[in-house]
Amino acid sequence: TDKFMLQNNHPNPFNPLTSITYSIPNKSTVLLKIYSLLGTEIITLVDEVKTRGGYSVQWDAKNSLGNKVPSGIYFYRLTSRDFSQTKKMILLK
Repeated sequence: TDKFMLQNNHPNPFNPLTSITYSIPNKSTVLLKIYSLLGTEIITLVDEVKTRGGYSVQWDAKNSLGNKVPSGIYFYRLTSRDFSQTKKMILLK
């Protein structure tokens, strides 16, 4: 892959599990976080150095304390040194 890419999560809407797929063009520190509609950070799914390639991570609709979050709209953001992108997903129970 020659550029950063954040795919749409699948399935969307989801309950209780969704997959987020992304690609990175070079070795870099990657952050993938979930936020509420109000911008509150829910959980950090990825915070590590990754080598070039494609990755997939699952979110089980739980916050950083392991508690289930309510139905609603959430955002996921992929951030690296030269890249940041945010997408929307819907949790329907």
